[in-house]
Amino acid sequence: MHSPVKPKKHLGQHFLADPNIARRIVGALRRPDAVHEVLEIGPGTGVLTQFLLQDPAFTTSVVEIDPESVVYLKATYPALAPRIFATDFLKQDVGALFPGQPLAIIGNFPYNISSQIFFQVLANRQQVREVVGMIQKEVAERLAEPPGSKTYGILSVLLQAFYTIEYLFTVPPHVFIPPPKVESAVVRLTRNATEHLGCDEKLFFRVVKQAFSTRRKTLRNALKPLGLSAEAMAGDIFDKRAEQLGVAEFVGLTKLVEGAQ
Repeated sequence: MHSPVKPKKHLGQHFLADPNIARRIVGALRRPDAVHEVLEIGPGTGVLTQFLLQDPAFTTSVVEIDPESVVYLKATYPALAPRIFATDFLKQDVGALFPGQPLAIIGNFPYNISSQIFFQVLANRQQVREVVGMIQKEVAERLAEPPGSKTYGILSVLLQAFYTIEYLFTVPPHVFIPPPKVESAVVRLTRNATEHLGCDEKLFFRVVKQAFSTRRKTLRNALKPLGLSAEAMAGDIFDKRAEQLGVAEFVGLTKLVEGAQ
């Protein structure tokens, strides 16, 4: 298999080379709330892009940091040229690109920044109604895990607060150029009905991150840096560990912290 663009290690590029899998990934888009804008992250050689452009029901834009890919995409898909954003998605103001418009995000995400991509999604959760992403299999499992499992973590809680997460299918390494050392998987995130958690959301993010900072400790020990009194932490919930709590319990915990500060 030969790639028309040289995969760059420092960008974490593994180009998908199987059109059937690409078609399946694009087919996973449901576009809830009649989303008409689809943004692909890291199109590379346009393997997903070609199928996105075939669907007239929505407008496709792409964001690509690799100058060589940008040149290739402009030459191969001239109609797409005005909607190729040659920039770093992690530094991009999504709201400025698509003012007030609901958005779906799709992509074969570089593994080294997939978590940061999801934090960007969370920051733009009012706008991003759906995400279909190919990521490392372990990360995909972690996002979709229920409370109580060993891999359930910060991103699981934060994303599950605002999105329904589905693990769709596993993708083997040999369909990429170059093949990664791990298996990949495709997940779909669909924005749920939660507009507001009913607590201070900035504090919620802080409490979740702090709770998981020392996974093996009880919440009573893990949350010590928040400066709560022993009296405030007397409740049974503080005997639990972070991975035992679901979203609703973290909301309750955040309210306890809020009330005690």
